[in-house]
Amino acid sequence: MKNSDLIQIAQDVFREEIQELEAIASRINDSFVDAVNAIFNAKGKLVIVGVGKSAHIANKIVATLNSTGTPSQFLHATEAIHGDLGLLRPEDVVICISKSGNTPEITYLAPILKQYASVLIGLTSNLKSELAKNSDIVLDVNVTKEACPVNLAPTTSTTSQLVMGDALAVALMKMRSFSQNDFAKYHPGGALGKRLLWTVENIVDPERKPFVQPDSSISEVINSLTSGRHGITAVLDGKKIIGVITDGDLRRMLLNNKTFDHLTAKDIASMHPKTINKAEKAREALAILRQNSIGQLVVVDDENEYYGILDIHSILNEGIE
Repeated sequence: MKNSDLIQIAQDVFREEIQELEAIASRINDSFVDAVNAIFNAKGKLVIVGVGKSAHIANKIVATLNSTGTPSQFLHATEAIHGDLGLLRPEDVVICISKSGNTPEITYLAPILKQYASVLIGLTSNLKSELAKNSDIVLDVNVTKEACPVNLAPTTSTTSQLVMGDALAVALMKMRSFSQNDFAKYHPGGALGKRLLWTVENIVDPERKPFVQPDSSISEVINSLTSGRHGITAVLDGKKIIGVITDGDLRRMLLNNKTFDHLTAKDIASMHPKTINKAEKAREALAILRQNSIGQLVVVDDENEYYGILDIHSILNEGIE
């Protein structure tokens, strides 16, 4: 088969599935509103039931809902009729997903789910199926044909189920005013979680905070810059920061002075440096660094005392942009 033929196949699949999705979108009605409100107002959890390929779709929808603020659980239709119905409570809402709505498992299970749940939502392509007849709310995801060339393998039908699940999740997010910070709470280990949740304190090593006194010699300044490995050292008056000295300050001093025996740290320091509290978000620190075209920030604690040095590379290395 030619490469061009394979590309054409892919494009045809996209076009066919998009066409079917657009048809489903045009049929969305108050049943969708009822489903969203039932889930939003539920006193219990949301349970999503499926079998076969619909079970895989149900699992994905559950994952999306859990990560966007709607507690959900997957229940396999076959396992349900062999003991797992015990997870259902009268206050739960159930979504049952089935293309035909008439598989043996679903036909047997649908009336039981209706009895056990506060609301049964059927997500099906067959509005005359046993699932539809037993559902309190029916979501129509009917497709005229699969993208599969023999019209058998679930392709377009499973896409339509997944997109309807996404539509429910997004609508619920809007109703909950779900924010980036909310999302980060459920994704603390990811890059987004770091960007939204990590503070300066999560990045800075408080044991590595080079400093000199105002009357320290230039040799002592050089030793501090070298040992700190930040390219910057703080100038402290007691525990308070009065200035900083960077590699750049040192180079400028060497260019402008033939000797430096008479100079001390306070003579070459940049006074009133940019500082940030250790409790501030790392992304805020990054914004300050970029806005001021600097590579480091002096970090202070709640008493405005020296806590450490934060450099831009430490932030970027954590995947925070």
